[in-house]
Amino acid sequence: MTSRTATALRTIFHVDMDAFYASVEQRDNPEYRGKPVIVGADPKNGTGRGVVAACSYEARRYGIHSALPISQAYRRCPNAIYLRPDFEKYSRVSREIRSIFLSFTPRVEPLSIDEAFLDVSARVNSLEEARRLALALKRTIRNEQRLTASIGVGCSKFVAKIASDLKKPDGLVIVPPEQVQRFLDPLPTTRIWGVGPRTEEKLRRMGIMKIAQLRVIDRELLKRQFGKSGDHLWKLANGIDNREVVTERVVKSVSHETTFLEDVSNPERLEQALESLSKKVATRLRRHGMQGRTVTLKLRYSDFTTITRQISLRDAIDDAALILSCSQRLFRSNWDETRRIRLIGVGLSSLSSVSEKAQLLLFD
Repeated sequence: MTSRTATALRTIFHVDMDAFYASVEQRDNPEYRGKPVIVGADPKNGTGRGVVAACSYEARRYGIHSALPISQAYRRCPNAIYLRPDFEKYSRVSREIRSIFLSFTPRVEPLSIDEAFLDVSARVNSLEEARRLALALKRTIRNEQRLTASIGVGCSKFVAKIASDLKKPDGLVIVPPEQVQRFLDPLPTTRIWGVGPRTEEKLRRMGIMKIAQLRVIDRELLKRQFGKSGDHLWKLANGIDNREVVTERVVKSVSHETTFLEDVSNPERLEQALESLSKKVATRLRRHGMQGRTVTLKLRYSDFTTITRQISLRDAIDDAALILSCSQRLFRSNWDETRRIRLIGVGLSSLSSVSEKAQLLLFD
């Protein structure tokens, strides 16, 4: 193993809990263990709406994965155990796991309920020490929570996150600093943050499928083709990622949405949904001590066509009635009454902390 001083190079862990929701359910219900478990919407014998939130590794053998429509999941594995999410329980377990992270390092950046970055640079001076620390963390999670985690170890957040995904479940992948490019080169460009289907297709038309091909492309050409994101692509393809582990994350937006069991055209029912969603958004805003100035409405029609519309206010708000008023205005001016709605959502962005002198005024 290669030695280094703590100041020479960062050591970043990306810890990803394996099939988190489903694993918690299997932990708490022994009869579920070894069986395909799917957490998400009610499949209703193959006619259900909504998607898979998480699934066990036994279910993944049937081609089931997160965000798959629940109706497709049912067709692929009708005998699976289908469960509705218990978010209160998952949040409690997540907080307990985060306490374990903090017992290893104070530098923890949660990404979601089941994953986080840990900067352990101050605790290790070699890759062997990093390996032992990662194994100790995995062992602690297993002993205290009876759950498994996969850990990627690298000199950057980008490398660590990719590494954690390569040997799931219960994996540990360590990428030495001098082997970063060898590690990245054979991977598809879709492993890079920001490369979705449209960017992937555009890169493919340029003859670029692998990171090795992307990193040798002229940097200015990528910037001309992709704008600011072109520079982002070039840097990550070349293993350049200097982002710090941020222990306090700023909430940028708060939103809630609902998928109807059947497509809806009744305006009263749709506005009732808007009221419920506005209350949920307001509750979360107050919990975070935040207000926002931009209200967003999301509509998805029965053919999956999706539109988003926004309205920006002079003053920041966190009041459910004001959020509802704005979302109603957006809804009434943008809804095509000849089409049925599959999903509706409300969000608030352009957030700022609540001050004692903040005025909850919508209009002059």
